[in-house]
Amino acid sequence: MPHDEPNWTPPPRDPEQPVQVRRILRLFRPYRGRLALVGLLVAASSLVTVASPFMLREVLDVAIPRGRTGLLTLLALGMIAAAVVNSVFGVLQTLISTTVGQRVMHDLRTAVYGRLQSMPLAFFTRTRTGEVQSRIANDIGGMQATVTSTATSLVSNLTSVIATVIAMVALDWRLTVVTLLLLPVFVWVSRRVGDERRKITAKRQTQMAAMAAMVTESLSVSGILLGRTMGRSDSLTKAFAGESERLVDLEVRTSMAGRWRMSTIGVVMAAMPALIYWAAGLALKTGGPDITLGTLVAFVSLQQGLLRPTVSLLSTGVQMQTSLALFQRIFEYLDLPVEITEPADPVRLEKIRGEVRFEDVCFSYDQSSTALKDIDIALPAGGSLAVVGPTGSGKSTLSYLVPRLYDVTGGRVLLDGVDVRDLDFDTLARAVGVVSQETYLFHASVADNLRFAKPDATDEEIRQAAEAAQIHDYIASLPDGYDTLVGERGYRFSGGEKQRLAIARTILRDPPVLILDEATSALDTHTEHAVQQAIDALSAGRTTITIAHRLSTVRHADQIIVLDGGCIAERGTHQELLADNGRYASLVRRDTHLTAKV
Repeated sequence: MPHDEPNWTPPPRDPEQPVQVRRILRLFRPYRGRLALVGLLVAASSLVTVASPFMLREVLDVAIPRGRTGLLTLLALGMIAAAVVNSVFGVLQTLISTTVGQRVMHDLRTAVYGRLQSMPLAFFTRTRTGEVQSRIANDIGGMQATVTSTATSLVSNLTSVIATVIAMVALDWRLTVVTLLLLPVFVWVSRRVGDERRKITAKRQTQMAAMAAMVTESLSVSGILLGRTMGRSDSLTKAFAGESERLVDLEVRTSMAGRWRMSTIGVVMAAMPALIYWAAGLALKTGGPDITLGTLVAFVSLQQGLLRPTVSLLSTGVQMQTSLALFQRIFEYLDLPVEITEPADPVRLEKIRGEVRFEDVCFSYDQSSTALKDIDIALPAGGSLAVVGPTGSGKSTLSYLVPRLYDVTGGRVLLDGVDVRDLDFDTLARAVGVVSQETYLFHASVADNLRFAKPDATDEEIRQAAEAAQIHDYIASLPDGYDTLVGERGYRFSGGEKQRLAIARTILRDPPVLILDEATSALDTHTEHAVQQAIDALSAGRTTITIAHRLSTVRHADQIIVLDGGCIAERGTHQELLADNGRYASLVRRDTHLTAKV
């Protein structure tokens, strides 16, 4: 990580901000054909469902009283067929809706990951890794029920309710009015419950992100080493227990929010048949309109059929409101501004010579401070430049402007005469290689880590790169050779071995421009010498920019500049700067004194 970190903070999140439902619906647009098929299945299923009570009425009012066994047989077979058809339609609905939902989740995960890949370094220096992981895993995972089954459930239950109500009106409109009197109250209650759960869910997801961040940091190899050597394992466990306890409380609150009110709705809906029987009996006693037994039983059957989708519909509404908090968190990441973008008509360089120029370059992370000011450097193809200076002088920032890890705020950086902001990303990736002080290796084999630079590299190319980096003999001595797993972040290898693996990886990439960001500053003198030999092999014939802490590594650079406060204080060769007896000479004396003490 560079010393010159930007003062970047994620945009503030307002958990009360409503999420546009239309934006959520747009997620399903690519699958509207499959959703239309689900709609047809739902409509057909609803028609079949409401047909059964009418057949039941005919059984009770006609077939049985009149002894029409033929009609009774047909009606019984029809009711059985309706059940079979409904089951088939249900399975097909589940298959299609689950597939669509999982595809939507895939699209969301990919979109968020892609957006994060385009974020500047500033975002990752100020955002906890666990928070990012939680957004992708917990938040999108928490939406699974909504995007896979809730949407289909909403359409299915809504269609069932409408079809059932129409059928009930066809049977007896008066009983239908009695049944529907309490529905507006139920809808109001469910909306209140949903709003309450949405607020709690936002807090729950924030707490889950905090726990994920703590796990990621404290249970990594570095975290375990730090915790045990500092004697903090017990306190970390207690801290995690505290975070987990807060999550328990939020989970319980989420589960119980409005539970009593929703249970009351269920009880009232279940009691509706009794109300209908009571109303029908009262009507008969007072000389009201006659209602046949078949009509009454069929109506109650429809009413019971109305109970399930209505309660489910209200619960679905609650679930959707709860999911709004999750969608809000995901959309926050999707809405992050991409500061470094490829131009609309990018320049692509087929052959890259490696000439680098800085023309009046200025850079600042924010308006309150300037990291670099009025930087002018001309570095010919194949030349070497060393950048030295005290911590915080802007050395790493200067080097990161070449591969566009940051963009200049003034002036321009040129590669072969072309502003790097006008180049396509592929050209920049091919042109510039970076070897930093902190080597990152994936938890994969040695060969896979090297092939990350060149996926189609042959075994021979990998071996040659490792030989050039002076790490082949060590790899070959391992029991599994190039198939050896490096462990998380390469902890199975020493610092010097990891650096040489990083150098081999860069040799495989073969970039014309090489940036060495204090690549040997964390190594002991003996290891540094071995790694420096590998770096010399890597630098041969390339344009090289070296960010140096130990000045012994830059004596032979074609040009040395001394940065101080973001400005070039001195420039020249090693001998010229020593003769000037200025800042560089002072740094050399300090370096020599420290080396002598060691």
